[in-house]
Amino acid sequence: MFMESSYTDLTVWQKSRIFAGEVYKLTKEFPKEELFGLTNQMRRAAVSVPSNIAEGCGRQHVADTVRFLFIARGSLFELETQLYLAADLNYISAESLREILLLSNDCKKLLQGFIRYHRQSTNLSHAAEPFTAYSSDNEQLITDN
Repeated sequence: MFMESSYTDLTVWQKSRIFAGEVYKLTKEFPKEELFGLTNQMRRAAVSVPSNIAEGCGRQHVADTVRFLFIARGSLFELETQLYLAADLNYISAESLREILLLSNDCKKLLQGFIRYHRQSTNLSHAAEPFTAYSSDNEQLITDN
């Protein structure tokens, strides 16, 4: 498995950290009345992604690692929904939404590959999550857990 500090060398962790920073920059411009609402929710979800990747890498068992990677992936999907809501409320432009969703999609692909790597390397049961196809802005992310 990974040494506890090796998670910082992972592209998926590095990109998700950059993504979290971009979410913080984006939410700086939100109305002040959203500070404890959508802004807070989005920032917490963004921080959750690299945090859960790191925590998963610090676990002693692959099943625990994969569980935390799934939590990170769930946070990405939660944040994607919040980004759409922010665009619906005109807090971010269509162009900003498009750009941040591209970053999110990159993180999803890397994270799914990392999950697949761990599951295949240890023959973890694929029964934990069924095959699902996700789409975002005409780009598809196919997962074959």
